[in-house]
Amino acid sequence: MKKTLTINLGGIVFHIDEDAYEKLQQYLDTLSNKLSAESDSKEIISDIETRMSELLNIRLGNKRQVVSMEDISYLIEILGDPDVISNDEEKHDKKYTQPLGRQHRRIYRDSENRVLGGVCAGLAAYWDIDPVIIRVVFIVLVLLGGSGVLIYLILWLIIPEAQTTAQKLEMRGETVTIDSIKDFIKQEFEQVKKNFKKDKNEN
Repeated sequence: MKKTLTINLGGIVFHIDEDAYEKLQQYLDTLSNKLSAESDSKEIISDIETRMSELLNIRLGNKRQVVSMEDISYLIEILGDPDVISNDEEKHDKKYTQPLGRQHRRIYRDSENRVLGGVCAGLAAYWDIDPVIIRVVFIVLVLLGGSGVLIYLILWLIIPEAQTTAQKLEMRGETVTIDSIKDFIKQEFEQVKKNFKKDKNEN
C-alpha cells in the first residue's frame, strides 16, 4: 500500500503517489533554481507546469486516477533535464539551432496573428505557408457562393485557440521542452518591448 497525495499542477488536480510527488517536487525545485536569474522565470515555470498537466491528462486518460513514478519519469524524459538547460552563450558557441522539427504539428487558431478569429493564421501555421494564401482562398469561396463564411464559422467553433506556450509551439510543429518554452517566452517578451518602443516613438 502506497501513500497518495493530492496536488494542483497547472490548475488541474491530480492524485499522486508520495514517491512520485517527491521526484516531481525535486524536479520543479531544480528547475526553479536554474531559472532564478531569468526575469520571466515565474512565467516559464508556470507554462512548464501547464504542459506537465496536459501530458499527464493525456497519459492517464480514463484508465488510471493516480500519478506514478513512471509517469513523472515520462514527463522528465519529454521536457528535459533542468541540469542541461541551454543558455544563450552555449547556443551561440555551439551554433545552436532548435532541432525541433515539424513532427507533432497540431491545428489551433492563432489569436496573435488573427484578422478575425485566427482560423486562417492557424491553418497557415499548420501547413507552414503564408496566411495571406489561406485568406485569399476564403475570400474566393465567399465570392463564389458564400460557402467560405460558413466554413470559416464552423472552423472557428471546432478549432481551439492556442493559449498556452506549449500549444503555440505545437501549432508550429516544434517540440515542447524546457528550452523551447524558455526561448519562446523570451522571444515574446522581446517582441512586446519592440512594439512598445515603436508605439512610443510614433506617439
